[in-house]
Amino acid sequence: MPSRFPEQRAGRGATVNEVPRRFGLAAREADGDWLDTREALDGEPPPLRTTVTIESPRTIITKNASPDVGFDRSINPYRGCEHGCIYCFARPTHAFHDLSPGLDFETRLFAKPNAAELLAKELAAPSYQCRPIAFGTNTDPYQPIEGRYRITRACLELLAGCRHPITITTKSDRVVSDIELLRGMARDDLAAVSISVTSLDPKTARTLEPRAPHPERRLTAVRKLADAGIPVHVSIAPIVPQVTDHEIEHLVERAAEAGARGVSFIPVRLPHEVAPLFRAWLEAHHPDRAAKVMATIQAIRGGRDNDPDFFTRMKGHGPWADLIRSRIQIASRKHGLGRQRFQLRADLFTPPVLPGTQMSLF
Repeated sequence: MPSRFPEQRAGRGATVNEVPRRFGLAAREADGDWLDTREALDGEPPPLRTTVTIESPRTIITKNASPDVGFDRSINPYRGCEHGCIYCFARPTHAFHDLSPGLDFETRLFAKPNAAELLAKELAAPSYQCRPIAFGTNTDPYQPIEGRYRITRACLELLAGCRHPITITTKSDRVVSDIELLRGMARDDLAAVSISVTSLDPKTARTLEPRAPHPERRLTAVRKLADAGIPVHVSIAPIVPQVTDHEIEHLVERAAEAGARGVSFIPVRLPHEVAPLFRAWLEAHHPDRAAKVMATIQAIRGGRDNDPDFFTRMKGHGPWADLIRSRIQIASRKHGLGRQRFQLRADLFTPPVLPGTQMSLF
């Protein structure tokens, strides 16, 4: 009998790999006879290998005008993310490359090795106005391939030299490899880090975010950053009702113990192709509660799988969202965590000097 989830692979988050139809692309659907034959002759599908394609963009700073996020520019050194978090709201961006937001998103990655060079040109432009640059707003800047390409590191070295403010959001303890660089920036109020911890249960974490570091490693990274004087928060994001919400108080407690200055949260978001991917994941890993999980998510999202509206998309609304928010606030007060946001300086910025150009006298 063929598997109910023929594309499910060990160590990967998505259980399907369909190309979305909203762009008019031809659908990829496995033929049932082929699936029967494959399983009978070959058994389980082999593990998928990660591939990386070099991308050469013309610019590296992405601007946004969203009124409900705390930054107006960001840098994403990579497209796709090997962490494989099933809930990742960036998954639909892979469809722009005629690739699936499912398994393709976590196995067929893109790297931008010329990011630092592009960044220097943009920072040196006479019209550039300095404001904090956010890393990790789309895909993780410290996913495993950063160990090979070091694109995030190259950008941080440039920004540190220019005394430019930055924020980092990551699920990886790999950020501590840059701790000395970040320590120096933090002394001048130029750097802040947010580490995402979704669940403390290893089994839950392995299925939700299969290639992200163990939650305890992330909390250890919080402690190391805090001890180095680097402002660090813990992001409990996303909170998945009926799957991880029972851990809220414990997560806040562990964040405080690790030295975090505060916590933030976002209820799970399911835009575009993320919703069917998440539903398939529920059927594979939590079939006993799949309907209950989706009913609660829809209660938070105004009766829909996803709420794309500004201001409510990050917080949700209704009794469930109010309850989550109250629990976060009560636990934060109990453990002495503040609500202040990072205050970063932009007045220290000095534009980089490009090769072949003359330094300013002033």
